[in-house]
Amino acid sequence: MISIQNIHFRYKNKPVFSGLSLDLQPGHIYGLLGKNGTGKSTLLRLINGLLFPKEGKLNVLGYTPAKRQPDFLKQVFLVPEEFYLPNISINEFLTANTGFYPLFNAEQFNSYLGEFAIPRDQHLQEMSYGQKKKLLISFGLACNTPILLMDEPTNGLDIVSKSQFRKVMAGAVSEEKCILISTHQVKDLENLIDRITIIDEGGILFDQTVGSITNRLHFKISFDSEEVRSALYKETSLKGNAIILLNDEGEEGRLDLEMLYKAIISNKEAVQKAFK
Repeated sequence: MISIQNIHFRYKNKPVFSGLSLDLQPGHIYGLLGKNGTGKSTLLRLINGLLFPKEGKLNVLGYTPAKRQPDFLKQVFLVPEEFYLPNISINEFLTANTGFYPLFNAEQFNSYLGEFAIPRDQHLQEMSYGQKKKLLISFGLACNTPILLMDEPTNGLDIVSKSQFRKVMAGAVSEEKCILISTHQVKDLENLIDRITIIDEGGILFDQTVGSITNRLHFKISFDSEEVRSALYKETSLKGNAIILLNDEGEEGRLDLEMLYKAIISNKEAVQKAFK
């Protein structure tokens, strides 16, 4: 569905990607993680055709995104982190935009607005940033595009709204849809994504399914000094030592995405070795 092969991209004299390759398939919610400035937003814009790679091949649904063909654009929707919405009503917004997405479903859109508690008769400029973000998320989901890209979708959402977001997204997954979410707020997506991709220093640092991670790594709180000493990663908490161990018994456990991310950034060789 999305094939990225050896792409290179730079902003003037600043390299972002130097030989990045990645394949994304339908039926999954991918979590794209990485430190600020590593290129998460850039990758989404390359996939959407808003930026163009300097080298390499990028194929999305059989199209080259940079060509911006209408048949391609109607199948991809990007919820950006930063956006501008004009001073119009929701109905006017729909009139101006739904024609570009032939699979848009008004009933779904109204259902999502209801989940997010957004009044249907509200003008866009009367909304808070968080409400506008939820409107865009609702619209993007209701467009039913095979590819949905989201850049920091939980930024600006309060605790209740983040819970609503996870509920809405869980119900939107289908075998035909590929959803790629870029975020640095890893806790917001912990129980939502099923594959984790971490980018760093111009390439893929880590790329595994959640099932593979929990089969090979064990996340726990421990007071055992030997366990703590042999851990791939450890940090002190009020409840004891939070650690990551090799899962020698092969029993699938619980994922702590924030701990995993910190472990990969601080001790990547040891974590990567567990998957070889």
